[in-house]
Amino acid sequence: MQKTGTKSIVLIGLFSALTAAGAFIRLPMWPVSITLQFFITICAGLMLGARKAAASQLIYLLVGLAGVPVFSEGGGIGYIAKPSFGFLVGLIPAAYVVGIVGRKRRDIAGMICAGAAGLAVLYLAGLPYMYFSVNVIMKARMPVWAAISSGMLVFLPGDILKIVAAAIVSLQTLKRAGNIFGSSLD
Repeated sequence: MQKTGTKSIVLIGLFSALTAAGAFIRLPMWPVSITLQFFITICAGLMLGARKAAASQLIYLLVGLAGVPVFSEGGGIGYIAKPSFGFLVGLIPAAYVVGIVGRKRRDIAGMICAGAAGLAVLYLAGLPYMYFSVNVIMKARMPVWAAISSGMLVFLPGDILKIVAAAIVSLQTLKRAGNIFGSSLD
């Protein structure tokens, strides 16, 4: 029992740290750069399962809010006012949903569907918060269509690539080292 608890803590901490690292890995794409936070979130959901993946993202969020500069633009409680904060919060339920959906079908198509479900949850959390932050906290005017365009449409191609890549990486990792994660695809 102790061994399983320690292993879970290590894996949760590992995926928290990987998410932090993913915030600083930028892929230049037109019209905006993308980071790898969501890629790691998908991998966490597929490899750790719902609860542990969500815990890894919660720890990442709390560490950042505590002031450790693990977000792409730093850290601290003031990050709550940023338009992108809803997407950071959305990583938690997104990881959970990926873990739930990803357990139903352990093949590439199932894992891609799990990533897509997680992406939907991420946008459902992030877009309304972005709209609220810009219009209420920042007291600027942003129509709904502009929030959708700047908060989702420009990121969608990169997010689709991340989903496919995370499904491939997770599938191969579970095939080769599934016993580390408590599951195997053999």
